[in-house]
Amino acid sequence: MRKAAIQRKTAETDISLEIDLDGKGKSRIDTSVPFLSHMLELFSRHGMFDLVLTARGDTEVDDHHLVEDIGICLGKALREALGSREGISRYGSALVPMDESLSAVVLDISGRPWLVWNVEFSEQTIGSFNPELLHEFFKSLSDQSGITLHVSVNYGRNGHHKAEAIFKAFARALKGAVQIDKRVRGVLSTKGSLEG
Repeated sequence: MRKAAIQRKTAETDISLEIDLDGKGKSRIDTSVPFLSHMLELFSRHGMFDLVLTARGDTEVDDHHLVEDIGICLGKALREALGSREGISRYGSALVPMDESLSAVVLDISGRPWLVWNVEFSEQTIGSFNPELLHEFFKSLSDQSGITLHVSVNYGRNGHHKAEAIFKAFARALKGAVQIDKRVRGVLSTKGSLEG
């Protein structure tokens, strides 16, 4: 069973997260950052991952700590759920439109964290959410999961649409990368390891 449960409690945040990589796209998400909650619901549904998340933080100061720490927890959960990484397809990519916006995500479950972020938002906020925090979310996720992650918005006008296309593309790329390929013996690497 490719599942993981992560708890993180600091002076700034309190997070409980569970993921099942072989789920049905069901989610139960309750955070004090509604926009990120919405994006993670999209991630769960389009990746067919079951995700349960409860998260609270010092959002009266700023959303930064909570967004970053949720990225940390999701990254740790992905690493734990993948275990030895034996048999996985390893690479994934997706190109997803959302109305006028088009986003691309390409990733490698390599054991080597790296984030390339080719994304610009013209808006300072989407509702009350600062879209620049999405970089912090994906950077934390990449660092903790050991995933090489390239994220681009090819074009678009509306910030919400850009963000939604990113999360859907990430979900679909990850779904492809974590799929088991029965032809793979051990891990898909000539060096015999996906641990950096």
